Amino acid sequence: MSNVVQMSPRGRYPAWEAGQLAGVSGQTMGQWARRGYIRSSVSGRAPRIYSFQDVAEAMVVHELLDRGVPHRDIKKAIRHLEEQYGDWPLTEAPLATVRGIRRARVVVREGEGDYDVGDRGWQQVIEPEHLDEIRRQLRRGGWAVRTLPDLQHIEVDPDRLSGRPTIRGRRIAAQDVAEIASAAGGIDVLREDYELDEREIADARRWWREVRRLEHAAA
Repeated sequence: MSNVVQMSPRGRYPAWEAGQLAGVSGQTMGQWARRGYIRSSVSGRAPRIYSFQDVAEAMVVHELLDRGVPHRDIKKAIRHLEEQYGDWPLTEAPLATVRGIRRARVVVREGEGDYDVGDRGWQQVIEPEHLDEIRRQLRRGGWAVRTLPDLQHIEVDPDRLSGRPTIRGRRIAAQDVAEIASAAGGIDVLREDYELDEREIADARRWWREVRRLEHAAA
């Protein structure tokens, strides 16, 4: 039985928007959902709709793959963890990675130690590299924050605008700000009509450029 109190899915993201936050393509989001690495917990039917929690799980999958953890080991970890940690085990469990001789491995903190999931269950390891920062990165703008760590004015709140990235504390989408700013006279409109300052506008534009760059790289 799970020890985690499960929340309802929050936010509402089509595949392309979920992929923008997770740093992968919408097609990859669909593949991961079909193969059981993540859920599309708002709607499991085409077109799939993802929650904030699903996007966070996708960010962990992306990070694990980047660290060299094989797909099969990610799936094995999910199977071991989902009974205890529920629908979103990769972000609920205290996970880390450790680099082995042949490949990186997923580890979880249990009690006083860190354990690697192997063929015989969890085996203790030492000196893992933890994954705690990923959920905070999603709150600050998703995968793009990894290359723009100084972003201050982007916020992802699953209870605001269905979870679309916004200007911090406001109800205007960061993408909309970036696109308005690119139009003739747009910056004046943002300053006067929306009362945004230069730093908020600049962060929206930087964030959106990086999202588009990552999107093209993942295509």
